[in-house]
Amino acid sequence: MTSRIAAGRFPGAGALSATGKLFALGLDIFVGIFQPPFQTKEFIEQCWFVSRVCILPSALVSISFGSVISLQLGSLIRQFGAQSFSGAASTLAVIQQAAPVICALLVAGAGGSAICADLGARTIREEIDAMEVLGINPIQRLVVPRVLAAMLVSALLFGLVSIVGVAGGYYFNVVLQGVTPGAYVQGFSALSKPTDLVVGFIKALLFGLAAGVVAAYRGLNPSGGPKGVGDAVNQAVVITFILLFAINVIVSAVYLNLVPPSKF
Repeated sequence: MTSRIAAGRFPGAGALSATGKLFALGLDIFVGIFQPPFQTKEFIEQCWFVSRVCILPSALVSISFGSVISLQLGSLIRQFGAQSFSGAASTLAVIQQAAPVICALLVAGAGGSAICADLGARTIREEIDAMEVLGINPIQRLVVPRVLAAMLVSALLFGLVSIVGVAGGYYFNVVLQGVTPGAYVQGFSALSKPTDLVVGFIKALLFGLAAGVVAAYRGLNPSGGPKGVGDAVNQAVVITFILLFAINVIVSAVYLNLVPPSKF
């Protein structure tokens, strides 16, 4: 059995090995956070870069997501004569689901791909090996600031996307579908809880962590020269998207089972 795994003939051996290395990198990043000195300048630069490429697309996408959710839910709820619930339904859908996912997709697609390409280019130029020869920990020096920046920007974008999405939903429900502002606000305030915002914030942090760790792992392990870097970027984005939806399902299931729903 051992020889088959080592030879790569065991089914799933490559995926299991990559998963183990990914988790090992995550542990190294966690340890590197507490190792001095903290790379403050690198962290600020990465936060600014990820924010710069994600803020405008996040705002634009959140408007469309909020409008589609509000229009669809408003049309469905009107058929049951429960227009007072439209505010709660659309707002909770944006805060709990749409806003964290939008942040994660943009952070992974824009910021994560840039992180992967940067680390991949450094790897094939043997800069990472040179840093290790000089006694510099590349995880603590390069990876930790990038992963923390992805987490922070994802959490901050969650607030921006939530505000824009809720405002867009209010406009489409109240102005276009004729729901009274009082009923919209009353339904939201009656059914929402502070924990709804907290779980969305936690999702955004976890999504940013997953995007940063996967991008760093693929960037540190490219293959085939410059072409391998491009392949690593594509793989990082795809793997991150799969992880995001898996994390979203798990966190949502745990939250809905642990936190009792509000009663109108």
